[in-house]
Amino acid sequence: MSGTIRHGNIQLLSDTLAKAKSEDRAALVAYLPAGFPTVDGGIEAVKAAIEGGADIVEVGLPHSDPVLDGPVIQTADDIALRGGVKIADVLRTVEEAHAATGAPVLVMTYWNPIDRYGVERFTAELAAAGGAGCILPDLPVQESGPWREHAAKHGLATVFVVAPSSKDERLATITEAGTGFVYAASLMGVTGTRASVGAQAKELVERTRRTTDTPVCVGLGVSNAEQAKEVAGFADGVIVGSAFVKLLLDAPDLPAGLAAVRALAGGLAAGVRR
Repeated sequence: MSGTIRHGNIQLLSDTLAKAKSEDRAALVAYLPAGFPTVDGGIEAVKAAIEGGADIVEVGLPHSDPVLDGPVIQTADDIALRGGVKIADVLRTVEEAHAATGAPVLVMTYWNPIDRYGVERFTAELAAAGGAGCILPDLPVQESGPWREHAAKHGLATVFVVAPSSKDERLATITEAGTGFVYAASLMGVTGTRASVGAQAKELVERTRRTTDTPVCVGLGVSNAEQAKEVAGFADGVIVGSAFVKLLLDAPDLPAGLAAVRALAGGLAAGVRR
């Protein structure tokens, strides 16, 4: 690579969220892990989600101890890690998916792999791949200075996660430091408590919006068009992960899995537009 700094796609991410807002709808954000079911299969799955109607994709960097992920994503991560997935494969997934679709693609990762790889190297390579930024669920804001400096230099978004347990003062600290969008994680709870979880997510979005103009996207265990419609009623973006991953896990083969991913994305895209 030449000495010029390639800039990432934070502007594309912002424009995509703004376009959805101008259409009076929420953006659909899909999550899929890199390297699952294989590296090439994972790239095809990201493309299928975008072709089906996802506006933005988060590519997961598989981790041996994904503390914040449920069993479905943990299973997919295990398969990817057993297949030998590397950070280079995650970056190739971003690059090929973005090149094929023009959509903003972020990486969602725990901090440890980036720390080991090198912050400067990772941000430079993610930007060169056309990535839009990173979601860092376990990086404390007060320790994020070096990451944010490099991310800003390379035109990458730094997306932090807020939760219903976040106090108002802490929300303000997090939203001030983040860029691109705010990831509002509303814990699903057990089956049957979904109505109250929806209320909890709505309250979290309202509290977060009081601290920032940055769009707020909700990851809530949304798995169908009806739930997507509900969340789209109060959030700027609806994040769907496990439902896509489960389709690939349950599919008899990759083509069937890709068709299912495409169809679910279509249904969810209709949901966020109602």
